Amino acid sequence: MAQSRIKAALMPLPALTPLAASLPETVPFVGPESIERTRGIRFRARLGANESSFGPSPAVIAAIAAAAPESWKYCDPEVFDLRQALARHHGVTPDEVSVGEGIDGLLGHCIRLFAAPGDVVVTSIGAYPTFNYHVTSFGARLHAVPYRDDREDLDALLAAVRETDAKIVYLANPDNPMGTWWDADAVTAFADALPPTTLLLLDEAYGEFAPPGTLPPIDTGRGSVLHLRTFSKAYGLAGLRCGYAIGPGPLTGAFNRVRNHFGVSSITQAAALAALADQDYLASVVTQTGAARQRIDTIARANGLIPLPSATNFVAVDCGRDGAFAQNVLNALTDLGVFIRKPMAPRLDRCIRITAGTDAMLNVLETALPEALTTARR
Repeated sequence: MAQSRIKAALMPLPALTPLAASLPETVPFVGPESIERTRGIRFRARLGANESSFGPSPAVIAAIAAAAPESWKYCDPEVFDLRQALARHHGVTPDEVSVGEGIDGLLGHCIRLFAAPGDVVVTSIGAYPTFNYHVTSFGARLHAVPYRDDREDLDALLAAVRETDAKIVYLANPDNPMGTWWDADAVTAFADALPPTTLLLLDEAYGEFAPPGTLPPIDTGRGSVLHLRTFSKAYGLAGLRCGYAIGPGPLTGAFNRVRNHFGVSSITQAAALAALADQDYLASVVTQTGAARQRIDTIARANGLIPLPSATNFVAVDCGRDGAFAQNVLNALTDLGVFIRKPMAPRLDRCIRITAGTDAMLNVLETALPEALTTARR
C-alpha cells in the first residue's frame, strides 16, 4: 500500500475538484475494528457504537436466509414493498416515504438536495459528526450553537436560523451523544417557529427507546419537516444499512433525483420488512435496553460517577472532571478490552458514552470500570 502511494505520487494524476482537495481523507468515526487492528487487541465488550447487542428478530434472520439465494438479482430500485409497509405502519402514503442506506445516506441526499455550496446549515456543537461531514463535503457552511444543560438548545438553534437565513437545521431528538430529549410539544413549537424556507431535519434514530410523548406526530402536511428513522438501532440491523425519511411527497420524491437507486440491497429490504412486522420482538428489545440502561446507571453510581437520564440505547456518564480525564477513562477501558466512545465538544467532553449491552458485556464493564478509573486518576 505504501509503495503504491509513493509510486502514484511520482506520476501525474487527475486533479481533484477544489472542494474535494480541501477535505481531509478521514471518516467521522474510528470503528472498533480499526482500534483492534492498530492496537492489537480484541474487545471483550462492544459498548461504543450504539448498536443493539440484542440482535435482530429471529424472523429477520429467517428472512435473510430466505432472500440469500435470490441475491443474484438486482434489488427492487423502488423499494416498493418496504415503502408500502412503512406507509401503513406510520399512517402516511408510500410517496411520502423514501428509503436509503441508513440515516447517514439520507443526510447526504438532504444536503445535496436542499443546501447549495455556500448555503448555511445550522446544527449543534457536538451533535452527530456524520451530518457535519456531509455538509462540508457538499460545500455548504456549518453554523453550530452550543448545547444548554446537556440538551440541544432549541432557542439558540432558532435564533441561528433566523440570523443566518439557514437552508437546513438539524435536530436529533432523542439526542446523540448525550441521550437527552425534548418532548413533542417543544419540538412542534420549534418547527412552527422556523421560517417556511428552512428545512428541519428531525433525526429520530432513537425514537423507539424514548418515553411516550417524545416524538411529535408525523404530519406530512407540514411542508418543511423531514422525519428520519432507522432500522439500525432498536431493530438491530446496523450492519445492513437501512433508514427512511417521511415527509411531504414533493420532498421525499426529490430523493429520486440523487439517490443510489440500487443502494438498498434485496437482503436488506427483506430484513427490514421482517423487522417491521415483528413488533413484539421490538418491544422486547426496548424492555431489555431499559434494563441495561438501569444497570449502567447502577454501575456508574457505584463508582462515584453521574449518569445522565437517557431516552436512547446508551447512557452518557459524567466523569466529574474535564475532557482530558474522561479521555483517560476511555483509554484505560480500551486497554482493558471495553469499547466505548465519548463526546468531544467542550463541556460535553467530560462524559463517556456507554451503549446498553447484554448482561455479559455489562459484567465486563462492571469489573473493568473501577480499574480504569484508578488508572485515569494516576
